[in-house]
Amino acid sequence: MSQKIMIVEDNELNLKLFTDLLKAHGYKVDGIKDGRLALEQARMFQPDLIIMDIQLPHISGLDLIAAMQRDDALKSVPILAVTAYAAKGDEEKIRAAGARGYLSKPVPVAKFLEGVKAILG
Repeated sequence: MSQKIMIVEDNELNLKLFTDLLKAHGYKVDGIKDGRLALEQARMFQPDLIIMDIQLPHISGLDLIAAMQRDDALKSVPILAVTAYAAKGDEEKIRAAGARGYLSKPVPVAKFLEGVKAILG
């Protein structure tokens, strides 16, 4: 059975790129642009990994990661943060919130896939 990955990304182009890339490598993918729907969608989809953009409209990816860590149904799901906002100290904050991995945009395709595989095995 293929592993399931949920992508939370408001940028349509990035969402399509990540989705197409992961599907081409055999993953089942669910993409969502509105972070306000992420918790409910993750509970329904039951992903093996969540790829989380940090800068989202309406809600911060950091807040979503923290909320997922408090949610009994989601706290065991690893999160890979992918963000264009990469200031000094951000990776530490993102990992402290509960993300297992961190990549800064623009991320090369090979590095993106390495990040996914490093978490999923």
